[in-house]
Amino acid sequence: MNSKTLQSNLILFLAAAIWGLAIVAQRIGAQYIGPFTFNGIRFALGSLSLLPLIYFLNKKKKDSALEKFQMSSEIKKAFIAGIGPGIFLFLAASFQQIGLAYTSAGKAAFITGLYIVLVPFLGIFLKHQITLNTWFGAGLAVIGLYFLTSIGSFSLSKGDFLELIGAFFWAAHILIIDYFSKKTNPLILSALQFAICSALSLITSLFIETITLNILNLAIVPILYGGICSVGIAYTLQVIGQKHAPPAHAAIILSMEVVVGAFGGWFILNESLGTRGVVGGLLMFSGILFSQLPFPALKRTKA
Repeated sequence: MNSKTLQSNLILFLAAAIWGLAIVAQRIGAQYIGPFTFNGIRFALGSLSLLPLIYFLNKKKKDSALEKFQMSSEIKKAFIAGIGPGIFLFLAASFQQIGLAYTSAGKAAFITGLYIVLVPFLGIFLKHQITLNTWFGAGLAVIGLYFLTSIGSFSLSKGDFLELIGAFFWAAHILIIDYFSKKTNPLILSALQFAICSALSLITSLFIETITLNILNLAIVPILYGGICSVGIAYTLQVIGQKHAPPAHAAIILSMEVVVGAFGGWFILNESLGTRGVVGGLLMFSGILFSQLPFPALKRTKA
């Protein structure tokens, strides 16, 4: 492993750590502030925090009339493309944040991480192939989910169920981002989808939640961490880290956010998963890792 690859891996792990601890910040925030208000403010901060990076990267280009026209065109395309991802991001983040009020940060981290396994299965509708490792990883993840969320019989709590729904929306969000990011500037697309998610969250909060300065003051640290660190800084680190890291390695390293989230819940919030929970978490994480290892694809057969 050369120095650039090692450096990229460390940068990607730092991004994963920031995202993992964001689950803890969201769990703390859920105790003081409504989920839609929390998401509305943090995604607004996240969108704004990407603007300096967008400006810096585009500053290197020639400041000509043609470049300005191209930039304006990219913004228009990204805005149109950002509507779909913004809506799916709103749904995914909403279910996740609401669920965190009823379950632990550790459970939320592991269940949310299932989106990595779910993406290939939802990809069937887009005629994607499913590999052997995906089937095996999914099996491990389901067994792990049983141990993580059940006591004697398989039953999801309210919070666990909401996190599971959120995982499906996270997976769908990944697929729609994969489609639109190839057609427009990914950074501008990200900033705009965050802005759309923020707008939808804040509009919803005006109807069903009460927003006061006192509540915002109690949740200010989780909001700032979730907005600036989790979205702005971590996303920037991901962009930098993936320049010299193979995609497969990057995916595995970034999946470590699941482990960091569970560890953060135990270390910071004194949460305990119990023996069954630990076994379930390990099985789920193993399933996530297996789903990203290279195995031959199962070819689709005609009926």
